[in-house]
Parts: sequence; C-alpha cells; structure tokens
Amino acid sequence: MNRLLDRILKSFISAGQLSVTWADGSQSVYKGAVSGPSAGMTLSNHQIEAALALNPGLAFGEGYMDGAITPLGCSLYQLLDLLMLNSMSPGHLPAQIAEGFRYVCRKWIQFNPVKRSRRNVAHHYDLDSRLYQLFLDKDRQYSCAYFRRGDETLDEAQEAKKHHIASKLLLNRPGLEVLDIGCGWGGMALTLARDYGAIVTGITLSQEQLDVARQRALDEGLQGQVRFEMLDYRNLQCRFDRIVSVGMFEHVGVSHYEQFFETVKNSLKDDGIALIHSIGRNDRPGTTNPWLDKYIFPGGYSPALSEVFTAVEKSGLWVTDCEILRLHYAKTIAVWRERFAANRAKAVALYDERFARMFEFYLDAAELSFRVQGHMNFQIQLSRGIDTVPLTRDYMSEAEAKK
Repeated sequence: MNRLLDRILKSFISAGQLSVTWADGSQSVYKGAVSGPSAGMTLSNHQIEAALALNPGLAFGEGYMDGAITPLGCSLYQLLDLLMLNSMSPGHLPAQIAEGFRYVCRKWIQFNPVKRSRRNVAHHYDLDSRLYQLFLDKDRQYSCAYFRRGDETLDEAQEAKKHHIASKLLLNRPGLEVLDIGCGWGGMALTLARDYGAIVTGITLSQEQLDVARQRALDEGLQGQVRFEMLDYRNLQCRFDRIVSVGMFEHVGVSHYEQFFETVKNSLKDDGIALIHSIGRNDRPGTTNPWLDKYIFPGGYSPALSEVFTAVEKSGLWVTDCEILRLHYAKTIAVWRERFAANRAKAVALYDERFARMFEFYLDAAELSFRVQGHMNFQIQLSRGIDTVPLTRDYMSEAEAKK
C-alpha cells in the first residue's frame, strides 16, 4: 500500500464508496460522508500507486491504458463516475498544486501558432478515417448532436443539429457565401449547399478530413457549389455573408481568442452573421486535463463563457444570440460509447489494444465531463451590426419547422 495515496483517498472520497486492491494484495475501502456511486479498482504495481499520488490527472489514464489499473466489480465508466464526481470537491493537494501550475502555464500549453495548430490537429483528426466510422453517425458529425425530443436516433439528432445551426445563420436567400471554419469531413458544408442553396468554402487543417470532404462533394455532385481547402483561419483573405464554426473553437487556445474573433469580424460582410458552436464550462476559467492534452487534443481547451465574451467584446462584434446546450453532448457521447464498444475489436485491428483502451477511456471521461463536471455546449450568434438579424428569435423556429 502506498501510504501517501491512502491518506489522499481518505480525504478525496467525500461521496460514495471506493474499494481498492493494492499491489501487495491488501484491500482498502473509502467511504464518503454523503451517498453516491460505488466502484472499485485494482492497482497492479507500486509505480502506479506512486504516480496516482503525485499526478493523478495524467497517471490514471496512462495506468488504465497500460493495464496497471483495472476496474474492480464495476465498469470503467462507473469507476470514472465516482472519481470525477469526487474530483469536483477539494481534497487532493498534489492535484490542486498541479492544476495551479498548469493554469499559470496554460497560455504556453495552448499557444497554437499555425505550424503547431497543424500538428495538434493531425494528432487526432488524421487518424485512420475508418476509426471514426466505428462510432459516428452516417454524416460523420464529430460534435454535439441536438435532441429536440430526447429519443432521436444519433443520425436524426445530428441532422437536427445542422438545421438548428442553419436556422441561426438566417439563410434567407440562395447563393449566400458561407465560410465553414473547421469543416471536419464536410457534412455541415454539404448540408448548407444542398438544402439551402449556399455557396460554401470549408477550411480545415486535417489532410485526412480534407480528402474525405472533397470526395464527398464529388460524389454528391456539389463540387461547383462547395470547395474545401487546407487553410488556417488566420490566413483568410475573403469576406463572406455567413460564417459557421462547429467544434473548432476548442482548438484555438486562450492566447488566440481575440485574434479569432477579430478574424471573424474582418471576414464578415457588413450585413454578415456568424455562428460559433463550441464546448464550454459553466464555472470559472480552468485548464485542460493533462491526459487529454497529451493523448487526445493537444493544445485544446474548453473555455468559460467569461473568457469568450471578453474576447468578443474587444472585437466589436454584437452577440445577437447565445444558447446553452447542457446534456445534449452527454447523450451524443453515450451513443458513441455504445457503438465503439460494439466495434472495439475493429479498433484493435486498426491500431492495437492500448489504443482501444485509450479511446474508450477518452469517450467515458468525455461523457462524464458533461454529466458531473459542468461541461456544456454553447452557440453564439454574432454580427457586425445591431440590426442585422430580426428583433425576435421567431425566424429560427420558423426555419427549423420547414425541415
């Protein structure tokens, strides 16, 4: 038994119950003062015990990937549910110190100049496209879906998400020139062109996504209406009627927020409208989990709204609408987890067992960040002028009703 980790867990578990089987075979049970979930884990060696005591944010994920940590009498999801719930309360001094250090250094950690942004994007989005087919919807929407009723299929909810966003872009006439910043595999751009008659330019820093998006445009006969380019948003030279960005702002980095919104403003025509869809957090500014930063989204960060609005205010843009989507992403990732689990053997065949463990850890933790750690999605509508959009939101619901 690692005595330091034992003392930490005694104060850390304030809700629910955690059972631990140590590397020497001994067992401990930690009970919180209030009710909560119960889970257990086995630690296979003394090295992981020491690592968890000193840097749990990184060590836990790595320990699971390497097989040094295994859930005991529960699933990984249930174990993470207990631990992430308790992490919201103070009680782990080494973790708090590490968090404070990351906060001081976060502008460097999230410093994303053009070349570094390209490397960061490639780390995750240039993975074999067959991996994403294992768990995404047919349109490959790798962002929060929109559950109007709550019982939609993933395909239905992702389709609803695209039209929900389109309604906020006020696509009231064909031929509008639209910029899609961080276009992914092209689904949003193709939808805006096909269903709304828009002329769309999608930009990305992922070669894998670019190749797929261009092929999809050819397959749908929309190559004359949609074009996709490998381009950083900071190198834009044109102005557009509309700008949309879905799931890209998380990769901008706090040091670049003002530059991002200044670029949006300069790239909008005088009567233009922009819609930014991003993950956010409902509390104060913070940092990115070190395991997530190392293995999944290097340079990424989910901002507090105060950080976003501060940068928007400095740009001179109008915030003409803001909507918070709370549990929509949790519901989305729950389906992704189920699909990935059903296709886990294929993921192992594409990469290896350690990669599959990494990816399931990522999906489990991602869902729980929305359920117990205050993450959410926000959609901010922006314009250059005070009177660019109608006085009420009725036009949005009217546009959605037509789809």
